[in-house]
Amino acid sequence: MPFCRQCGMELKEGVRFCPGCGTPVEEPAQTAQQNSTSKENSFTAAFNTADTTAQYDPADVEKNKAMGVLAYLSWLVLIPIFAAKDSKFARFHANQGLVLLIASAIFGVARWILSEILFAISWRLYFVTIIISLLGLVFLALAIIGIVNAATGKAKELPVIGQIRILK
Repeated sequence: MPFCRQCGMELKEGVRFCPGCGTPVEEPAQTAQQNSTSKENSFTAAFNTADTTAQYDPADVEKNKAMGVLAYLSWLVLIPIFAAKDSKFARFHANQGLVLLIASAIFGVARWILSEILFAISWRLYFVTIIISLLGLVFLALAIIGIVNAATGKAKELPVIGQIRILK
């Protein structure tokens, strides 16, 4: 039999409130289901970004898919920035790629500075920089997501950094 979480009184099956103190009784299965649902919602919310594909001309999308893909390949983002100035679809992906490039560059500089500091303290701390370097795989994953979106003709923002606008 369940017990009240507030006063410890034994509860009968099916009661909604503790007869001793009046505390609402939550069913364990319901609570576990709510917790798993909220975790799923927060995880999927990070990857459920805005899809603005409908705002773009289908002919423009078809014509500039390659430019969209180039935007996520590091410094090649400059090609769609200068070569496809008139394409709204290419500009969207060029913006996403540029933000990704800047974020990864900032991460690289911060990782380098941290590794120098840790190595100056002790060479034994260098493994920490290796672990931090693995976080760089996040940028690879974001680039892959962007490439897939551009190749399939979607104008969907990248998770976390996709709302930042540099190019108009």
